[in-house]
Amino acid sequence: MIPKLLKRKRRCKKTRAKIRELQAYRLSVHRTPKHMYAQIISPENNTIIASASTLQAEVKKSLKNGKTGNIEAAAIVGKVIAQKAKKAKVEIVAFDRSGFMFHGRVKALAEAARENGLKF
Repeated sequence: MIPKLLKRKRRCKKTRAKIRELQAYRLSVHRTPKHMYAQIISPENNTIIASASTLQAEVKKSLKNGKTGNIEAAAIVGKVIAQKAKKAKVEIVAFDRSGFMFHGRVKALAEAARENGLKF
């Protein structure tokens, strides 16, 4: 039986290899039970251009009930990362879901980023 974490790591390797081959900016998403994290990473030198998470004060203020591990919080993180990407003059990114399934909070973050101007 292969542990869950190893399965996720194996899935994310394939995605990251393809993105590296395309030389595209990468919108990397990570989720934990309590928080969501998103980063836009440059293809040239793997530096972080913009980042957003549910730990940031600006995101916490816009939450209605203060809970950070739900779809609503993920959508706010998606909106914030899209706004920061626009400031950094990045419009087209490759979506790196880090091996997580594309549903729930990961999907909400992606849709919010698309609605706010990022193109995948």
